[in-house]
Amino acid sequence: MQGPESLSIVLFAGGFDRVHYALVMASAAAATNRKVTLFFTGRALAALLDETEPGVPGWHGLDAADDGRSPAERDGWFTANGVAGFEELLGACVMLNVTVMACEMGLRALGLPPGVALRPDVPVKTGGVVTFLNDAPKTGAIVFV
Repeated sequence: MQGPESLSIVLFAGGFDRVHYALVMASAAAATNRKVTLFFTGRALAALLDETEPGVPGWHGLDAADDGRSPAERDGWFTANGVAGFEELLGACVMLNVTVMACEMGLRALGLPPGVALRPDVPVKTGGVVTFLNDAPKTGAIVFV
């Protein structure tokens, strides 16, 4: 039995471990020639904010990891133990042409201003749930994280 042709992942939770693992799944699926879309909403949107802007923590502002460590501490532990770090995984997703979407409603729900600076190194599409669902092939899988 063959798996789905595509993978669409909704990242709602803002916990570092959840966002990190969604990047693991997305990069692996893209590396196996599947069409992949990451739809960031809710607290997970912090991962797409441009941390070069003053006062914007970016992915470092995600919620603590499952073990209580800060995102930076957990990411450092991962890389020290041979696990791909956040930036490496996100870079792989970009290189493998994963579609990255930021939910317009989610940005408003977090109180972020229209046109908030998103990461310049990641081609981010903004759209809503309808845009996301129209992007997802009917033969694909949708995962909610």
